Amino acid sequence: MKLGFIGCGNMANAIMHGIIANGLVAADQIIGSDPTEAGRQRTLQENGIHVTSDNLEVVRQAETVFFTIKPQYYQEMISEIKDEIREDQLIISIAAGRTLDYIEEQFAPKQVKVVRLMPNTPAMVGEGMTAACPNKNVSKEELTYAVKICDGFGKTEVVSEKLFDVVTAVSGSSPAYIFMLIEAMADAAVLGGMPRQQAYKFSAQSVLGSAKMVLETGKHPGELKDMVTSPAGTTIEAVRVLEERGFRSAVIECIDACAAKSEALRKG
Repeated sequence: MKLGFIGCGNMANAIMHGIIANGLVAADQIIGSDPTEAGRQRTLQENGIHVTSDNLEVVRQAETVFFTIKPQYYQEMISEIKDEIREDQLIISIAAGRTLDYIEEQFAPKQVKVVRLMPNTPAMVGEGMTAACPNKNVSKEELTYAVKICDGFGKTEVVSEKLFDVVTAVSGSSPAYIFMLIEAMADAAVLGGMPRQQAYKFSAQSVLGSAKMVLETGKHPGELKDMVTSPAGTTIEAVRVLEERGFRSAVIECIDACAAKSEALRKG
Protein backbone atom coordinates (compact mmCIF):
# COMPACT_ATOMS: atom_id res chain seq x y z
CA MET A 1 0.00 0.00 0.00
CA LYS A 2 1.22 3.51 -0.77
CA LEU A 3 -0.69 5.26 2.03
CA GLY A 4 -1.89 4.26 5.47
CA PHE A 5 -4.07 6.10 7.98
CA ILE A 6 -4.13 5.41 11.69
CA GLY A 7 -7.50 6.88 12.54
CA CYS A 8 -10.47 7.27 10.18
CA GLY A 9 -12.25 10.33 11.52
CA ASN A 10 -13.59 13.36 9.65
CA MET A 11 -10.23 14.86 8.75
CA ALA A 12 -8.76 11.52 7.66
CA ASN A 13 -11.72 10.89 5.37
CA ALA A 14 -11.47 14.42 3.96
CA ILE A 15 -7.79 13.87 3.17
CA MET A 16 -8.48 10.47 1.61
CA HIS A 17 -11.27 11.93 -0.52
CA GLY A 18 -9.01 14.68 -1.87
CA ILE A 19 -6.19 12.28 -2.63
CA ILE A 20 -8.47 9.83 -4.45
CA ALA A 21 -10.53 12.48 -6.27
CA ASN A 22 -7.39 14.13 -7.64
CA GLY A 23 -5.95 10.83 -8.82
CA LEU A 24 -2.88 11.08 -6.59
CA VAL A 25 -3.31 7.58 -5.13
CA ALA A 26 -5.97 5.01 -6.00
CA ALA A 27 -8.36 3.82 -3.30
CA ASP A 28 -7.01 0.27 -3.54
CA GLN A 29 -3.57 1.59 -2.56
CA ILE A 30 -4.79 3.11 0.73
CA ILE A 31 -5.39 1.33 4.03
CA GLY A 32 -6.89 2.82 7.18
CA SER A 33 -7.39 1.59 10.72
CA ASP A 34 -10.11 2.56 13.16
CA PRO A 35 -11.08 0.94 16.48
CA THR A 36 -14.81 1.17 15.77
CA GLU A 37 -16.83 -0.84 13.30
CA ALA A 38 -18.88 2.26 12.52
CA GLY A 39 -15.73 4.23 11.66
CA ARG A 40 -14.44 1.49 9.40
CA GLN A 41 -17.75 1.09 7.59
CA ARG A 42 -18.13 4.80 7.06
CA THR A 43 -14.64 5.02 5.55
CA LEU A 44 -15.25 2.00 3.36
CA GLN A 45 -18.50 3.49 2.07
CA GLU A 46 -17.15 7.02 1.55
CA ASN A 47 -13.74 6.24 0.09
CA GLY A 48 -13.60 2.54 -0.77
CA ILE A 49 -10.19 1.93 0.81
CA HIS A 50 -9.00 -1.15 2.69
CA VAL A 51 -10.02 -0.92 6.35
CA THR A 52 -8.82 -2.75 9.44
CA SER A 53 -8.95 -2.54 13.22
CA ASP A 54 -5.21 -3.24 13.43
CA ASN A 55 -2.78 -0.29 13.51
CA LEU A 56 0.14 -2.67 12.98
CA GLU A 57 -1.36 -3.87 9.71
CA VAL A 58 -1.35 -0.29 8.46
CA VAL A 59 2.28 0.23 9.43
CA ARG A 60 3.39 -3.04 7.85
CA GLN A 61 1.66 -2.38 4.54
CA ALA A 62 1.99 1.37 3.93
CA GLU A 63 4.94 3.33 2.58
CA THR A 64 3.62 6.62 4.05
CA VAL A 65 1.66 6.60 7.31
CA PHE A 66 -0.72 9.36 8.39
CA PHE A 67 -1.31 9.80 12.11
CA THR A 68 -4.91 11.06 12.14
CA ILE A 69 -5.95 10.42 15.72
CA LYS A 70 -6.45 12.86 18.58
CA PRO A 71 -3.29 14.11 20.34
CA GLN A 72 -4.12 12.44 23.66
CA TYR A 73 -3.84 9.01 22.03
CA TYR A 74 -0.42 9.54 20.45
CA GLN A 75 1.70 8.07 23.23
CA GLU A 76 -0.31 4.86 23.41
CA MET A 77 -0.46 4.51 19.61
CA ILE A 78 3.26 5.12 19.10
CA SER A 79 4.13 2.68 21.87
CA GLU A 80 2.12 0.07 19.98
CA ILE A 81 3.71 0.61 16.56
CA LYS A 82 7.23 1.89 17.24
CA ASP A 83 8.92 -1.47 16.79
CA GLU A 84 7.28 -1.90 13.37
CA ILE A 85 7.93 1.58 11.96
CA ARG A 86 10.77 1.52 9.44
CA GLU A 87 13.25 4.35 9.11
CA ASP A 88 12.52 4.58 5.37
CA GLN A 89 8.81 5.22 5.98
CA LEU A 90 7.38 8.73 5.90
CA ILE A 91 5.17 9.71 8.84
CA ILE A 92 2.67 12.54 8.36
CA SER A 93 1.14 13.86 11.58
CA ILE A 94 -1.85 16.20 11.90
CA ALA A 95 -2.21 16.43 15.69
CA ALA A 96 -2.26 19.88 17.27
CA GLY A 97 0.38 20.31 19.96
CA ARG A 98 2.38 17.20 19.05
CA THR A 99 5.66 18.71 17.91
CA LEU A 100 8.32 17.15 15.72
CA ASP A 101 10.56 16.82 18.79
CA TYR A 102 7.78 15.04 20.69
CA ILE A 103 7.25 12.50 17.92
CA GLU A 104 10.99 11.92 17.46
CA GLU A 105 11.40 11.35 21.21
CA GLN A 106 8.59 8.78 21.22
CA PHE A 107 10.33 6.77 18.49
CA ALA A 108 13.92 7.14 19.78
CA PRO A 109 16.45 5.75 19.13
CA LYS A 110 14.98 5.25 15.62
CA GLN A 111 15.59 8.10 13.22
CA VAL A 112 12.09 8.61 11.80
CA LYS A 113 11.01 10.85 8.93
CA VAL A 114 8.17 13.13 10.02
CA VAL A 115 6.19 15.88 8.30
CA ARG A 116 3.92 17.76 10.66
CA LEU A 117 0.73 19.22 9.21
CA MET A 118 -1.87 21.67 10.44
CA PRO A 119 -4.88 21.31 8.11
CA ASN A 120 -8.36 22.72 8.64
CA THR A 121 -11.88 21.41 8.15
CA PRO A 122 -12.52 23.01 4.71
CA ALA A 123 -10.34 20.12 3.51
CA MET A 124 -13.65 18.23 3.62
CA VAL A 125 -14.79 20.21 0.54
CA GLY A 126 -11.37 20.41 -1.13
CA GLU A 127 -10.65 23.95 0.09
CA GLY A 128 -8.39 23.31 3.07
CA MET A 129 -5.44 25.44 4.13
CA THR A 130 -2.56 23.33 5.40
CA ALA A 131 0.76 24.24 6.98
CA ALA A 132 3.57 21.69 6.58
CA CYS A 133 6.87 21.38 8.40
CA PRO A 134 9.42 18.54 7.99
CA ASN A 135 11.96 17.25 10.46
CA LYS A 136 15.64 17.02 9.55
CA ASN A 137 15.34 13.44 8.27
CA VAL A 138 12.86 14.30 5.50
CA SER A 139 14.40 14.79 2.05
CA LYS A 140 13.41 17.57 -0.33
CA GLU A 141 11.72 15.00 -2.56
CA GLU A 142 9.74 13.54 0.35
CA LEU A 143 8.58 17.01 1.42
CA THR A 144 7.51 17.76 -2.16
CA TYR A 145 5.53 14.51 -2.16
CA ALA A 146 3.81 15.40 1.15
CA VAL A 147 2.90 18.87 -0.14
CA LYS A 148 1.51 17.37 -3.36
CA ILE A 149 -0.74 15.11 -1.29
CA CYS A 150 -1.94 18.07 0.78
CA ASP A 151 -2.65 20.09 -2.37
CA GLY A 152 -5.18 17.37 -3.19
CA PHE A 153 -7.54 18.82 -0.57
CA GLY A 154 -6.71 22.53 -0.71
CA LYS A 155 -3.66 24.78 -0.56
CA THR A 156 -0.40 24.13 1.29
CA GLU A 157 2.44 26.27 2.59
CA VAL A 158 5.70 25.05 4.12
CA VAL A 159 6.29 27.06 7.31
CA SER A 160 8.57 27.01 10.32
CA GLU A 161 7.23 24.97 13.21
CA LYS A 162 7.49 28.03 15.47
CA LEU A 163 4.56 29.49 13.49
CA PHE A 164 2.23 26.56 14.14
CA ASP A 165 0.48 28.27 17.07
CA VAL A 166 -0.30 31.19 14.76
CA VAL A 167 -1.36 28.79 12.01
CA THR A 168 -3.73 27.15 14.49
CA ALA A 169 -5.33 30.52 15.18
CA VAL A 170 -5.48 31.98 11.68
CA SER A 171 -6.50 28.86 9.73
CA GLY A 172 -6.89 25.80 11.95
CA SER A 173 -9.55 27.32 14.21
CA SER A 174 -10.74 30.17 11.99
CA PRO A 175 -13.49 28.27 10.15
CA ALA A 176 -15.43 28.56 13.43
CA TYR A 177 -15.09 32.35 13.32
CA ILE A 178 -16.21 32.45 9.69
CA PHE A 179 -19.20 30.21 10.43
CA MET A 180 -20.18 32.63 13.20
CA LEU A 181 -19.88 35.53 10.75
CA ILE A 182 -22.05 33.74 8.17
CA GLU A 183 -24.61 32.86 10.83
CA ALA A 184 -24.76 36.47 12.07
CA MET A 185 -25.09 37.83 8.53
CA ALA A 186 -27.90 35.35 7.85
CA ASP A 187 -29.66 36.27 11.11
CA ALA A 188 -29.62 39.91 10.03
CA ALA A 189 -31.02 38.97 6.62
CA VAL A 190 -33.79 36.96 8.31
CA LEU A 191 -34.51 40.02 10.47
CA GLY A 192 -34.93 41.92 7.21
CA GLY A 193 -37.44 39.38 5.93
CA MET A 194 -35.34 36.93 3.92
CA PRO A 195 -36.08 33.18 4.30
CA ARG A 196 -33.49 31.38 6.44
CA GLN A 197 -32.00 29.04 3.82
CA GLN A 198 -31.79 31.82 1.28
CA ALA A 199 -30.08 34.00 3.88
CA TYR A 200 -27.42 31.34 4.46
CA LYS A 201 -26.82 31.05 0.72
CA PHE A 202 -26.41 34.80 0.20
CA SER A 203 -24.10 35.09 3.23
CA ALA A 204 -21.93 32.06 2.50
CA GLN A 205 -21.54 32.81 -1.21
CA SER A 206 -20.53 36.39 -0.40
CA VAL A 207 -17.80 35.13 1.96
CA LEU A 208 -16.63 32.58 -0.61
CA GLY A 209 -16.53 35.12 -3.44
CA SER A 210 -14.76 37.73 -1.34
CA ALA A 211 -12.07 35.26 -0.30
CA LYS A 212 -11.62 34.22 -3.91
CA MET A 213 -11.10 37.85 -4.92
CA VAL A 214 -8.28 38.22 -2.37
CA LEU A 215 -6.56 35.06 -3.61
CA GLU A 216 -7.04 35.57 -7.33
CA THR A 217 -6.64 39.33 -7.82
CA GLY A 218 -3.59 39.72 -5.59
CA LYS A 219 -5.00 43.05 -4.42
CA HIS A 220 -4.71 44.19 -0.80
CA PRO A 221 -7.92 43.48 1.16
CA GLY A 222 -8.14 47.17 1.98
CA GLU A 223 -8.09 48.05 -1.72
CA LEU A 224 -10.85 45.54 -2.42
CA LYS A 225 -12.87 47.01 0.45
CA ASP A 226 -12.45 50.49 -1.02
CA MET A 227 -13.80 49.24 -4.36
CA VAL A 228 -17.12 48.49 -2.63
CA THR A 229 -17.39 51.63 -0.49
CA SER A 230 -18.94 54.47 -2.51
CA PRO A 231 -18.96 58.01 -1.04
CA ALA A 232 -21.87 58.52 1.33
CA GLY A 233 -23.16 55.06 0.40
CA THR A 234 -24.60 52.07 2.22
CA THR A 235 -21.34 50.10 2.51
CA ILE A 236 -19.30 52.84 4.18
CA GLU A 237 -22.14 53.30 6.65
CA ALA A 238 -21.89 49.59 7.52
CA VAL A 239 -18.10 49.84 7.76
CA ARG A 240 -18.49 52.81 10.13
CA VAL A 241 -20.62 50.70 12.46
CA LEU A 242 -18.15 47.80 12.36
CA GLU A 243 -15.30 50.16 13.25
CA GLU A 244 -17.38 51.76 16.01
CA ARG A 245 -18.08 48.31 17.51
CA GLY A 246 -14.44 47.25 17.38
CA PHE A 247 -14.77 44.62 14.65
CA ARG A 248 -11.09 44.54 13.63
CA SER A 249 -9.88 44.64 17.20
CA ALA A 250 -12.18 41.76 18.14
CA VAL A 251 -10.82 39.64 15.27
CA ILE A 252 -7.20 40.44 16.16
CA GLU A 253 -7.78 39.70 19.84
CA CYS A 254 -9.58 36.41 19.16
CA ILE A 255 -6.76 35.14 16.93
CA ASP A 256 -4.15 36.27 19.44
CA ALA A 257 -6.03 34.47 22.25
CA CYS A 258 -6.35 31.31 20.16
CA ALA A 259 -2.61 31.31 19.41
CA ALA A 260 -1.83 31.81 23.10
CA LYS A 261 -4.10 28.89 24.05
CA SER A 262 -2.41 26.70 21.44
CA GLU A 263 0.98 27.58 22.92
CA ALA A 264 -0.24 26.85 26.45
CA LEU A 265 -1.61 23.46 25.43
CA ARG A 266 1.63 22.59 23.64
CA LYS A 267 3.75 23.50 26.64
CA GLY A 268 1.38 22.13 29.26
